[in-house]
Amino acid sequence: MRDHDLPARERRTRGKRRFDDDEPLFLKRGRAPEPAPADPDDEPDPDTGERWSSWDAAVHGPQPHPDWLVTELAAKDTELGVLKTGKEADVHLVRRAVPGTDRSCLLAVKRYRDAQHRLFHRDAGYLEGRRVRRSRENRAMAGRTAFGRQMIAGQWAAAEFDALARLWEIGTRYGTISVPYPVQLRGTELMLEFLGDPAEGLAAPRLAQLRPEAAELRDLWNQMVDALVVLARAGLAHGDLSPYNLLVHAGRLVLIDLPQVVDVVANPQGSEFLARDVRVVATWFAARGLPAGEADPAALTALLLREAGIR
Repeated sequence: MRDHDLPARERRTRGKRRFDDDEPLFLKRGRAPEPAPADPDDEPDPDTGERWSSWDAAVHGPQPHPDWLVTELAAKDTELGVLKTGKEADVHLVRRAVPGTDRSCLLAVKRYRDAQHRLFHRDAGYLEGRRVRRSRENRAMAGRTAFGRQMIAGQWAAAEFDALARLWEIGTRYGTISVPYPVQLRGTELMLEFLGDPAEGLAAPRLAQLRPEAAELRDLWNQMVDALVVLARAGLAHGDLSPYNLLVHAGRLVLIDLPQVVDVVANPQGSEFLARDVRVVATWFAARGLPAGEADPAALTALLLREAGIR
């Protein structure tokens, strides 16, 4: 990809790569589900931090729902703190429990900020190839009008939910890719499976935090390749893949932060996004000691493009 083809912010930061984990945009053949609007009056009790479960007012994740998931309408959600802050969204830890029973689960709740408080710094490349049904919306998004920016912002949560649901079903069937289970979507709030230590409420570490031994490093790389192949066969690239948006949970490499997933066929820059994903993760693995012959970005990119039916 040439410099003038890159979004402006990336040109400014080229050479001092920051692993941003909350980048825009969703590009995919399917249409994201229509979420129910969030209720502005649905605020936690100021004394207990509890609110009624919003399960009945949300778009639900793939069926069958996991056994650990609490779906009872009598459940209450309790805010336990912030897991992560980002430019576009913050992730909170929430316990959903049925009072008077032992039914409970922990959820990671990603809340996208409203349009006035988001950063629309690198959405141009991701938007290419994306279409909505009405020409007015297409013109507004292309022109970055206030209405268009609102549209872009409002689709991020639905985009991530749709991508996670699709990949979860593929992973359940074939076991070659892992993502958090997408529990529900309501407005700009996305509830996900919490991955980590439930007793301590500690999230699983990001790949970037680890210094794996040789055998573990090779195993994680093999998992990475398997996941990239699954994405390519689905016609997708993560779009902003890095060791900062990969978790390692119980020995499994887990992809997170997918609002900007790219349709590599419909997007004119799809191949470049895919190649960049490969280059970033391959560089990290090589820096941790994986032999260069096993982490060859050019060879892996060529393989993935063939899997995606591009070359």
